[in-house]
Amino acid sequence: MTTLASVGERTTERARDILGVGRVTNRALTTWLHGLPGVDQVGCEARAAGLGTRSIKTTAKAWGIDMAISMIDLTTLEGADTPGKVRSLCAKARVPDPTDASTPRPAAICVYGDMVAIAREALGDSGIHVAAVATAFPSGRASMPVKLTDTADAVAAGADEIDMVIDRGAFLAGDYLTVFEEIVAVKEACRRPDGHDAHLKVIMETGELVTYDNVRRASYLSMLAGGDFIKTSTGKVQPAATLPVTLIMLEAVRDWQESTGVQIGVKPAGGIRTSKDALKYLVMVSEIAGDDWMDPDWFRFGASSLLNDLLLQRQKLRTGAYSGPDYVTLD
Repeated sequence: MTTLASVGERTTERARDILGVGRVTNRALTTWLHGLPGVDQVGCEARAAGLGTRSIKTTAKAWGIDMAISMIDLTTLEGADTPGKVRSLCAKARVPDPTDASTPRPAAICVYGDMVAIAREALGDSGIHVAAVATAFPSGRASMPVKLTDTADAVAAGADEIDMVIDRGAFLAGDYLTVFEEIVAVKEACRRPDGHDAHLKVIMETGELVTYDNVRRASYLSMLAGGDFIKTSTGKVQPAATLPVTLIMLEAVRDWQESTGVQIGVKPAGGIRTSKDALKYLVMVSEIAGDDWMDPDWFRFGASSLLNDLLLQRQKLRTGAYSGPDYVTLD
């Protein structure tokens, strides 16, 4: 069986090959990351705005709504979360619309680590994943032992996925090696003895990265360090997910797959609340990354209220009329 240490060794070996160096150093990472093509801000924003104007109707809209539902990480990340609230959210994920058994289920429930066991029990054999935020979410301001314990505890409690936050202070200070090494270490903490390791989503908190060039650099650094997904935001900082930022991330994973053969997922999170918003993102996924990413295994929405609007729109397409405000439960 592969040891924990070998995960970091394989990741670091691959990074050395990509960087073309004998040792991963901050200087090597800086040279590589700052050698990436710069982002054309005007062109990026114009492309994102143009894709956001596509008209999606009838059958295509119905398909898109179902796809969006299946891609949701249904989330509650509040200090006031209770076991009852988490169980209620899990019940909603298992049966999103009691009046229509054909309604897809969300991909995952996303909670704090101490709620993982509650969610795991409530979801049972539904096939819905449990995602846990970790590494001193949302700030990331903690020592590495604390971050790794946070991660290991969530994995031991049954988390299928870990959403970690990078050290934005280190990144903005140009200390890319610290960010790289933290991601590698957290990836190792996602391992299980049975081989069913938790997938790692790397939250870059793009609202704090200041520039589109930094978003591109953080995306590549996260992929180089072994992240399975790159994620925009914690939802606690504004701006959170935006179409231009997600476009940059989709370009990054597309180009990464072309150059390395490794597919990486993308998760925009924070501020995506309506069906219209979700469909704009799906158009972008298809146009920028391609249909290989049009799957819950490779694209997710981090959201709490989005599911409600998707259910209302789905019901409108099915019956021809909008339901009242009490059609869906409040989250």
